[in-house]
Amino acid sequence: MKLKIITLLLFLMSMATYAQLTSNRSEENIDNWPERVYDLTIEYKTVNFTGKDVKAMTINGGIPGPNLEFNEGEFAIINVTNNMDVETSVHWHGMILPNYHDGVPYLTTPPIRPGETLQYKFALKQSGTYWYHSHTGLQEQRGVYGSLQINPKETDLKYDKDLVLVLSDWVDENPQSQLKNLKRGNEWYLIKKGQVQSLDKLIAQGAVGAKLKMAWQRMPDIAISDNYYDKFFINGGSEQNYPDFKPGEKVRLRFVNASAATFFWLTFGGEDPMLVSADGLDVVPVEHNKTLIGVAETYDYIITIPQDGKLQVRATAQDGSGEASAFIGTGNVLEAPVVPEPNLIKNMKQMMSMGMKMGAPASKFNPSKNDSIQVMENYKMDMGGMNMGDHKMGMKKDSTQMAHDDMDMKDDKMKMSKSEMKMNKGKANMEMNGDMKMDGMKMGYMIPKDKVVGDNMKTGGNPEFNYNYLRAKEPTEFENDKPVKEMLFNLTGNMNRYVWSINGVPLSETDKIKIEQGEVVRITLNNLTMMHHPMHLHGHFFRVLNEHGEYSPLKHTVNVAPMQKVVMEFDANEYGDWFFHCHILYHMNSGMARIFSYDTPRDERLEGYPLTNLTNEADHIFTWGEITAASHMTELYATATNIRNQFALRGEYGWSKNLEAEFTYERYLNDYFRVFGGVNVENEGEDSLEEINTTAIAGVRWLMPLLINSDFRIDSKLRPQISFSTGFMIFPRLGIYGEYEYQMDFGWDGKLPEGQDFDEETTWQVGLEYVLSRDFSLMGSYDNRFGAGGGLSLRF
Repeated sequence: MKLKIITLLLFLMSMATYAQLTSNRSEENIDNWPERVYDLTIEYKTVNFTGKDVKAMTINGGIPGPNLEFNEGEFAIINVTNNMDVETSVHWHGMILPNYHDGVPYLTTPPIRPGETLQYKFALKQSGTYWYHSHTGLQEQRGVYGSLQINPKETDLKYDKDLVLVLSDWVDENPQSQLKNLKRGNEWYLIKKGQVQSLDKLIAQGAVGAKLKMAWQRMPDIAISDNYYDKFFINGGSEQNYPDFKPGEKVRLRFVNASAATFFWLTFGGEDPMLVSADGLDVVPVEHNKTLIGVAETYDYIITIPQDGKLQVRATAQDGSGEASAFIGTGNVLEAPVVPEPNLIKNMKQMMSMGMKMGAPASKFNPSKNDSIQVMENYKMDMGGMNMGDHKMGMKKDSTQMAHDDMDMKDDKMKMSKSEMKMNKGKANMEMNGDMKMDGMKMGYMIPKDKVVGDNMKTGGNPEFNYNYLRAKEPTEFENDKPVKEMLFNLTGNMNRYVWSINGVPLSETDKIKIEQGEVVRITLNNLTMMHHPMHLHGHFFRVLNEHGEYSPLKHTVNVAPMQKVVMEFDANEYGDWFFHCHILYHMNSGMARIFSYDTPRDERLEGYPLTNLTNEADHIFTWGEITAASHMTELYATATNIRNQFALRGEYGWSKNLEAEFTYERYLNDYFRVFGGVNVENEGEDSLEEINTTAIAGVRWLMPLLINSDFRIDSKLRPQISFSTGFMIFPRLGIYGEYEYQMDFGWDGKLPEGQDFDEETTWQVGLEYVLSRDFSLMGSYDNRFGAGGGLSLRF
C-alpha cells in the first residue's frame, strides 16, 4: 500500500512539473486573455541588394520579417512553418516565456525541420520593443529576423505614433564562408575596409613601437569589427523615407539592432531626442543624441516632427565602414551629426601607452568540465545593519577555481599598484565610489568593490562605453536576505584562430552552470579581448550595475567593452535550461556561450534531440588551403581543423627536382602550443627524384611572441630540426614573409662519411605577396634551393 501511495505521489509531482514546463496558460488565471495569432513562413528567396543575386532566407517573403504587434495582456500564438531544406528555429529575444517556447534548438525547443510547422505559445506579461530571430547556425545573418512591438496597457509617456526601425548588416558572401575566412586568419576584410595597420601607416603615425608591443602579446591588427559588410540596413534598406508624419507629432521610434555583428552609433538631426526605454523596459527619460546600440539591444526614443523639415536618423557602423539613414517627415533635411571613422592606430598607441596587457587563452591546457566558471557563493545576512556579504565570507571554490580567481585578482592588483604610484605622485585624483580622474582624464563611475570580483578599476575605465545614462524608474535591488552566487566570467578569445570562449573554455568543453531558484546570481564580466561583446541571457532580465545604485537599469543584453568589466545580477526565478552567450553571431558560433541550468527535468518533447547538437555547434571541422604556382617552385597547403584538432598537408616541388611533402595531425593544448606527429616524404639525392625517403616525424609547434611560428621536431632517423616563419604587411595590400629551417643529421643510419660527426642543412626563403582579392595573390620569392621566381597563389 505504501509503495502505491509513493508511486502515486511521484506520478502527480511529475505531472505537475510537466504542466509547468509545457504551458503558462494556467498561471495568473489567463485563460480568458484574448489571443492574437500570427503565421510565419521561413523560405528561400533570391534578393539583390548590391547588383548581385543572392539566395537569402526570408520570413513571409521579406527581410526583415514582419513586425509582430501585440498588446500587453494578450496571449500570443505564432505558427512558424519551415519551407526550406534545412532545419530552422525562432527565438523570442527578451521575452519572459515558458522554457519550452524560448526557441533554442536542442536546448529548450525542437528544431523546425523541413516541411514542419511549430507553434509557439506564451502570455504577454510585458510591454516594449523586442525582436525574434533564428537560433540555428548563421541563418540570422541570411535574413531570419524581425521585430516585436508590445503596446503597454498604460503609459505615462506622451506620443502620437510608433515607428519600428530594425537595424541590420548584410553581406553577399555566404556567412559560413566568412566564418571560415575569419578562422584561417585572413586579413582580407580589414584590407577591404582600409583598416590594415601596415608598416607605412605605423611609421606615419609613430606607432611602430606600439605595434611591436601588440605583436609581442601575439595580437594581430586591432579591429573594432572583424567582419566585412556590403550594406547596412534600416528596415531592409540603406535609406528609408517616412513622409507620413505631420509637423508637431510626437513619434516613438523603436530601434532594434538585429545585426549579426555590427554595433551602431545612433545620431539624430534637429533637437536631441528623448531616450525613454532600453531593452523593452521604460527608463527615466533623458535627452541623448549619440548612443551606441549594441548587437541585440533595443532602444526607444520620442522625437517631435519639426515644423520646417524632416529629421535624419543616422545609424553609423561603429568601425566607420558604412551607415544607413531614415528620414522622418517632409521638407528640408535636418542632418544628423556625423560620427568620424575611428583611428585604429591611434587607439592602439593609447592602449599600449597605458600598459594594457591583452587577453587570456581562448583554450586552456586540458580543461576539465568543472573549472570553466569561477564561482563564489555569498550569503548576505542582515545582522544589526552589518553586511556579511564580503567575499571573505562563505566562499566555495575548488583549488583550480581559486587559482584562476587569484590570477585575475593579482593582475588587477598589479594594475592598481601602478595607478596608486601615479596617485602618490599627484598625477591622479580618484574617488573610489564616484567619478575618477587619472592624468587629467575624467573616467567613469566605478562599481563598489564589494560587488566586483577582483579590483573595480576597469568598471569605470572607459566612460565612452557605459550605461550611466540609463536609470530605472523604480528600485531594482533584490531583497537583502537572498543568497548570492557570485561568478567571474573572463571573456576570452583568439583572433588568430578565431576561437571565442569564457574563462578560456568554449561551450563544447564545459558543463551546464547549476543555479538554484531563490538566489541572486551576480556575474562580473571581465573582457580580456579587444572586441566588444554583447552578452545576452535568455528568459531573464538582469540588473546592470551603474552609478544609479538601487535604480540600476534592467536589461537582457549588455555590452562589455574591450578590457573593461561589467557587473550584472539576476533573480533566479525560472526553471529549465537557459542560454547565455555573446550575441555577435560569429563569436557565439565560435564558442563564447554557456548554459544556466535550474536542474529541473528535461522536457519530454525534447527526446530524440540531443543537446550535443547545440554544444558542439562551434566545434565543427573547417577546411581550407592554398596553392602557389611560380616560375621556380610549386607549394600546396591544406588543413582541416576544429578547436582542438588539426590535420595538415603540406607539399613543395622545386623545378630543380626537389620534392618534399608531409602529412601531420596536431593537437592544440592551448591557443599557442600544439603537439604533432605525422609522415614526411622527400627526395634523398639533390636534383634527383630517384630515391624517395620516408620518415615518421613528431614534435611541437608554438606561436611565439611577435607572431613567429616555430616548429621543433625529430624524425625516425633521430634528426632534430627547428624552423621559424613569420610575416607582416608593409603596405595595405603588400606583405613580406620569411621562413628559416635548420636540420642536423648525426648519421644514426650510417650514411655519414667516415670521420664526420654530423651533417647539417639550412634552408630559407623570403618573399613578397600582393593581395589581389580574397582568393588570389601575386607572389615573388627567393629560396636558397630553388632560386628566385614569381607566380600566383590561390586560396580555397
